[in-house]
Amino acid sequence: AQATLRQAVRADVREIQRVRRAVRENRLVSTVITDDEIIAAIEQTGRGWVVEDGGRIVAFAIGNAVNGNVWALFVEPGYEGRGHGRLLHDEMVNWLWSRGLKRLWLTTGQKTRAQRFYELAGWQNGGIQPSGEILFEKLTP
Repeated sequence: AQATLRQAVRADVREIQRVRRAVRENRLVSTVITDDEIIAAIEQTGRGWVVEDGGRIVAFAIGNAVNGNVWALFVEPGYEGRGHGRLLHDEMVNWLWSRGLKRLWLTTGQKTRAQRFYELAGWQNGGIQPSGEILFEKLTP
């Protein structure tokens, strides 16, 4: 089955939460993200996208158009390495640029697949944060 990308809607929140909990890295152990926070993130402060493969959501991304933060980009284990993350990344970054932002940013764990992903996608390492995570930045092309 061909994987398809589309904008996330409120009805996707349960599956977004499932993918979020399934990931092996950057696990949010102490931070619980509520359904309401996801709805606000995809309807008010920004937009979300999902990739469906065989009719089920296997990856998602959420970007904040207010502050330029890449709030989330996750691919379900077993669906990695198929280009889903890059597809979501490019769609989200292009949309965020279209909102007039001049700087995008995110934080992620050190020595993770996510770190390598963002380095390969051309993000600049802005240094280690007090949390121990790496700040990545992308400036307007």
